[in-house]
Amino acid sequence: MTEDYLALHEKAEYLARQLFSDNGTRTASFVNRLIGICTSARDKDLLLIHNPGGWGHTPLENSLPWERSIVEGVRDVVAGMGYSWLLMQYIRTGHGWRDKIADVKEQFDFFLNKAKIMAAELKFITQHLDHLKVVTIGVSQGAAFGNAVMRELDMPGQIYSIELGMPFPYKSRRIITENTLTVDGNGLMPDALMEWDVPTIFKTYFGAPYRWIRYKLQGKPTKFTYCINVPGHDYNWEYPEVQRQIGDFLKTKFGTKSNNVEVVVS
Repeated sequence: MTEDYLALHEKAEYLARQLFSDNGTRTASFVNRLIGICTSARDKDLLLIHNPGGWGHTPLENSLPWERSIVEGVRDVVAGMGYSWLLMQYIRTGHGWRDKIADVKEQFDFFLNKAKIMAAELKFITQHLDHLKVVTIGVSQGAAFGNAVMRELDMPGQIYSIELGMPFPYKSRRIITENTLTVDGNGLMPDALMEWDVPTIFKTYFGAPYRWIRYKLQGKPTKFTYCINVPGHDYNWEYPEVQRQIGDFLKTKFGTKSNNVEVVVS
C-alpha cells in the first residue's frame, strides 16, 4: 500500500467513526465505499450519482425506463461536451420491509440522517479530489433526497444537483442554489404529484393493483411499480422541455472541454 492510500484510508476511517460510532460493520462498509470511489474517480472530470426514486434501492437497470433515460441523457451530454465521467448509484434503503418502515420516518424528516451521511461522503470526495465535479441526479423521492443533501452542504462548491418531479410534501422545505436545477414539469402536462392533485393521485394508486393483475392475466407480468403511473409524473429524456432544461444547465455550468480547456457558456 502507498503512503497516500494509507493516509486516505485513515481519514476515511476517522470520518466513519464520527458518523457511525461503534458500528464496525457500517464503518467498514463506508470506508471501503469512499476509498473505492476516490480510486475510481481519480482520473475523471465528473462523478455522476443517481439517487433512485421510490424507496431508493432499485438498480439503474431495473428503474422505470423514463428514469433510466434521464441518467443516460445526462451521461451522454457530458460525454458530448468532452468530459470523462464515472457513473454510480447511491442506494439509501434496503429491500426488506423493516428497512422500508424505518425509512418512512426518514422521509417525514426530509431524509435528515441519511442526507447528512451522503453530504459528508461528498465533502470527503471533493476535498481529496479537488478537480472533480459531482452531479447528483434524482427523480421524485430521489429528487427530494438530493435536495436534502444540498441543504447539508454549506458551500456546494463542486457539487451540483439535478432534481425532477419532487413530490408536493417536500417542496416547502427545498432550497435552490446556483448549483441546483429543479424541473417541476415535463412540458406536456402538469405533474399531479407535484401539484397535489389528490383525486388523480388516489385514482392512480388505487387502480395500480387492478392494472398489475390485468397484465398478469394477459400473460404480460409487469413490476407493480410500473403500474403506478401518476399523470405528468414522468420525465422522459425524449420530452423536449426536459432535455432542454437539463442540457442548458449542464452546458451553462460546465461548458465544453476542448484541448483540456473548459469553455464556459456565460
